[in-house]
Amino acid sequence: MLLANGLPVFAEESRASLTSGDIAILRFLSAAEILETDLWQQYNELGGIQDSEVPGGSGSPAYIKALEVLDGDMPQYIHDNTEDEFTHFTFINAYLTFINAYLVSKGADPVNLDKFRTLPSSKATGAQNIGRLTNLMQLTVDTSYWTKYRSRTKNPDFGDTFPPAVPGLLKGQFPAIPRNNGDLAPAKHIQAIANTAGFHFAFIEQGGTSLYPSLAQRVSNPEVLRILLSIGPTETAHFQTWHDKAGNAPALTDPTNGLVFPDLNSPPFGGEDFQTNLIMPEPTIFLSRKFPPVSIIRPTETQGAAMGAAKALVGTGSGCGPTLIKATRS
Repeated sequence: MLLANGLPVFAEESRASLTSGDIAILRFLSAAEILETDLWQQYNELGGIQDSEVPGGSGSPAYIKALEVLDGDMPQYIHDNTEDEFTHFTFINAYLTFINAYLVSKGADPVNLDKFRTLPSSKATGAQNIGRLTNLMQLTVDTSYWTKYRSRTKNPDFGDTFPPAVPGLLKGQFPAIPRNNGDLAPAKHIQAIANTAGFHFAFIEQGGTSLYPSLAQRVSNPEVLRILLSIGPTETAHFQTWHDKAGNAPALTDPTNGLVFPDLNSPPFGGEDFQTNLIMPEPTIFLSRKFPPVSIIRPTETQGAAMGAAKALVGTGSGCGPTLIKATRS
């Protein structure tokens, strides 16, 4: 059914119930998805499949070979994750543009981060030489998600903390894509770069896995809630895929910088907290320590969820966090 101006009736309903808070949440998620897309596009240019669905770049055979040590389908998975993130921000921005026809006074403008595309591209053969929003060449990766999802007694919503699976990734800034063709050798160096990417893939997606259900609790409009509840589970599917692939990263020491990837199935690691074939959330405490353990996404506390996501991205050195904060304040 259409209104007199030719627009759907549900749009009039959206105008009546969409709050400034709903718009702010959509803008934040749109900005976050744009940043995720920038990360994944760089990975796809060098390690994924380039086609009409995800154009750009021409691939780096040595980097792809190292990624395929984690799983032979890595290029396809990287491609599909990249395409998914493109569709997420494109849809949310299109929705904001549509709603803006009714809510001009509330400023529901689409999010555009192009003015922040100032970071350099990789100089390795296969990458595009364009301005980036993010930097994958000097990452600090928090791998505590590994033990967080294996704990049966702790939950970050209760203030609990977790040890990292790869402590070395917290102690410096390391490339997750080759910075130039010099990074393609020796073999253990390019494999360490691929390992870093594998653990970073899961880090990216575990953030979205928590962010969507956390922010869904704060929206007012049923249609906005539907958007968050429909996109959020795809982030979880991405996370479980990458969580699985990271477990295949071979133990090694990078001869160029000393970065150590341990054997997570051997002492001092090993046991349920580090076992590499556990990729589903172990049951843990939720809402109250008085309740029995339950398998859940964690964290899902809504207070401070957006700022928490921004702070986590700041800690990686990728440039995501400051850009996200500036974009959502502008």
